[in-house]
Amino acid sequence: MKNSLYIILLIAAPFINAQTALFNSGNLRIHDQGQLGFHTDLINNGSFDENLGLAGFYGTQLIDIRGALMPVLYDVEIANTTGVNLSIAISVTNNTNFITGDFIGPKGQFDISYNFIDDAFTVGESDNSKINSYALINNKQSFAFPVGDAVHLRPLILNSESVNELARCAYFFEDPNNPTAFPPFDTRLKPRTIEAVGTTEFWRLEGNVPSTISLSWNPRSDMATLVPEIERVTIMGWSKTANRWLPLGTSSVGGDLDNGFVNSNSFIPDEYEIITFGNLAEPADVLTLDNYLLTPNGDGINDVLVIEELEESPNNSLRLYDRNGLLVFQMINYRDEFRGFSNVNNLVLNRDQGLPEGIYYYLISMDDLNLNFQGFLYLER
Repeated sequence: MKNSLYIILLIAAPFINAQTALFNSGNLRIHDQGQLGFHTDLINNGSFDENLGLAGFYGTQLIDIRGALMPVLYDVEIANTTGVNLSIAISVTNNTNFITGDFIGPKGQFDISYNFIDDAFTVGESDNSKINSYALINNKQSFAFPVGDAVHLRPLILNSESVNELARCAYFFEDPNNPTAFPPFDTRLKPRTIEAVGTTEFWRLEGNVPSTISLSWNPRSDMATLVPEIERVTIMGWSKTANRWLPLGTSSVGGDLDNGFVNSNSFIPDEYEIITFGNLAEPADVLTLDNYLLTPNGDGINDVLVIEELEESPNNSLRLYDRNGLLVFQMINYRDEFRGFSNVNNLVLNRDQGLPEGIYYYLISMDDLNLNFQGFLYLER
């Protein structure tokens, strides 16, 4: 038989507004197979770690976890219809069993989170029981963040190329144009390859390891208002450097406009503030590139090859060939560098004098938009 310890504090006090709480200022520990049931607040100002048993949060009244020190628990169970409020972060090293109620925290404070450490895992998360706050992972490569809001579970599935020392996620049922915890993210600031950016919900994801993510939608996401068909669904991120929305790519998409999922291409989460859904533009509305004239004579007009459309694709490549098919210039992530000089080691004559006047051919790859272009450049001296 398991050794169980249940603490139910109903402290009588002469004041009608007095609150009950378990106040730990010493060294509290749940031993192997032990069980500690909370029906009252936890104020943790002492050591509450190295646990090997179950900490359960039960009842119908909101339980608050606060104090100076973070509890580090082993197994956790929540069966509280009102939920557990996190005024400080807590960590879990093994199982979290979601039955009823949410772990709730202030989404404007990144440091207050529910932390899954090392091999920690979850069972039972649902619309009725989840994390309505930041969820954090340590030393994990893949994880389904059981995040949501007061009504729905809205998980984000992270698959990284290597182990994340730290990654953090929260969900917001808010318009990115007018969020409560961030400055606005104007959904009009987008590439021409994107018809629209979603205004119903978004996620915040932190992590510095290249990763892919999977997002799903439900009827409340109102996907039919954003896209006419699921083949047009993509994932968008607000770029911290570009200060605009950029597509994170679509590796696969499935379902219908009421319920479905989309998987991204690889990206680094820390390069983006928030993430949401987007609507890919019709192919006819996608970028077209012109033929170009370059006159590098120092008059300030057409002295450098400027391709403005490449601003919409940070991951691009440019190659230039002469009329005989000889490669004379190449650049990854081109940013207005070509001024009529070759930068490759080949048989170009009089390299220091610049390339001769004439027609050249360009090949451009916009990798993050899955677009390729070719055309002509006339170099005039």
